Amino acid sequence: MFKLIRQMDKLENYICQLLLCLFVVLLFTQVILRVVFNYGIPWSEELSRFAFVWFVFLGASYAARLSAHNRVTFHLRMMPAKLRNLVELLGDIFWIAFNTLMTFKSIEVIESMMEFTFYSPALDWSMAYLYMIFPISFTLTSLRIIQVNYLKLVCGVKFDDVDEPNLEEDVMSTPASKSEQYGSRPLA
Repeated sequence: MFKLIRQMDKLENYICQLLLCLFVVLLFTQVILRVVFNYGIPWSEELSRFAFVWFVFLGASYAARLSAHNRVTFHLRMMPAKLRNLVELLGDIFWIAFNTLMTFKSIEVIESMMEFTFYSPALDWSMAYLYMIFPISFTLTSLRIIQVNYLKLVCGVKFDDVDEPNLEEDVMSTPASKSEQYGSRPLA
């Protein structure tokens, strides 16, 4: 089970890196072609936009895995650890409920787009397939929220606060390495 989760972590990370590189290279190439040769590739802007949207939504899921989403935390820092964990868990339950609703609604939209096909202008791709990122991302984010809460509440893994300045010192560590650092059970 934990091996599958680690593989999912790596896959998600690599896909995000690939999408980031894709849209940066496409946009850079498009700018160079327009400035130097006064020529543009019509499909490159559309593909870079799709890659960026997929990158953002998969990145949101990956940020949930790292417990790095922005939250208002100043009031939580004043609470005892158990109460803080309870409040964060309650917030995460609402977040999972929202993600579940968004997953079902996005599936409805995709089903509608399959019935009444709409194609992208430059690439002529079915937009239903491009919209698949929404149920994928919201489902992955929910799984990541559950995963982080399991690591925090059951395994005792402590995640760095993204607002703390010492985060830059430990930028390369992952939650998996933190579980070993804090002496909790290893994930594999």
